Amino acid sequence: MARDGHVVPADPGASVVEKMKGQWARTWMSMDCTGEGTVLDVDKYAIMRRVHIHARDLRILDPLLSYPSTILGRDKAIVLNLEHIKAIITAEEVLLRDPTDQNVIPVVEELQRRLPPVNAICQGQGNEKEYPSGQNDVEAGEEDESPFEFRALEVALEAICSFLAARTMELETAAYPALDELTSKISSRNLDRVRKLKSAMTRLTARVQKVRDELEQLLDDDDDMADLYLSRKLASASSPVSGSGPANWFSASPTIASKISRASRASVVTVREDENDVEELEMLLEAYFMQVDGTLNKLTTLREYIDDTEDYINIQLDNHRNQLIQLELFLSAGTVCLSLYSLVAAIFGMNIPYTWNDNHGYMFKWVIIVAGLCCAFLFVLIVSYARIKGLVGS
Repeated sequence: MARDGHVVPADPGASVVEKMKGQWARTWMSMDCTGEGTVLDVDKYAIMRRVHIHARDLRILDPLLSYPSTILGRDKAIVLNLEHIKAIITAEEVLLRDPTDQNVIPVVEELQRRLPPVNAICQGQGNEKEYPSGQNDVEAGEEDESPFEFRALEVALEAICSFLAARTMELETAAYPALDELTSKISSRNLDRVRKLKSAMTRLTARVQKVRDELEQLLDDDDDMADLYLSRKLASASSPVSGSGPANWFSASPTIASKISRASRASVVTVREDENDVEELEMLLEAYFMQVDGTLNKLTTLREYIDDTEDYINIQLDNHRNQLIQLELFLSAGTVCLSLYSLVAAIFGMNIPYTWNDNHGYMFKWVIIVAGLCCAFLFVLIVSYARIKGLVGS
């Protein structure tokens, strides 16, 4: 307590540290192969230690920073940044960022529904039955063709493809009636409505294009696809390739020994079928690449429809402009004709003594007739010249 009655903190930097920790802490959800979810409120350093990735990879998942859609394969994790889906997939768990977000909740529910069944069935069969030979173990391992990280990746890709397809459908539902209304009635309200829809379509096209480009980049590089196979790398790193390991592992528990033997046989099959594993991932990525490409084609078709509507509106405006030019030309021709009549009237209205004006009253009539014919000829000449130049319609 100070003399003035104010409380002096013991450590002035403690509050700053707590505040910085609060800013760094983010909500994550950890989901294992059984579908059990655990909410984690940890900072970025704990996540980096947990999944063994660098800070630059974790920075891609920061919502405060604008990074394009990315799928990165690392030694022990897959860094996934697809629009609102920001996740880190390992061979044993999935870490989802901001699981309470409205767009992420369906992904969490889908992961809980699709991750457990295969593993649960395999574990139940392993606990209830004892395989008499190693052939049954290999067959049981081959039944689960898709690794854990591929199933999690498939859920994320399916979610983002469905999300983009839904946004595209909403945009099409609003855009086509607005464009048809604009073609029937050109007004400021309709033009502003179409302008907003075109801006939304441009933003959505850029988002779909980024996802498509990322999938295409993965499909073009087999090494990048091989980096996404975490189970293969984990099996090759943990499988006993020599007899130097401790012998008491196998004597301690027959269950552990059977699991290690199955893992070793599965790892041997996996190593022998590297190309098939890459082909399996390629087939998975191609399926969703075609779906995203279809969504992009819909947006391209919508853009072409908007361009056609703009061309049609420009033609209509040009037609109206030509009609105004035609009206202006008629008015100008009429003004010239009236000016000729005014010229004749002005000449004969002057108080100038002319010798031919006496006893020649018929001269005024002939001048009026000739002036009228000249005006008509001039009018036809102007209109013909305008049609030749294409200023007015036929």
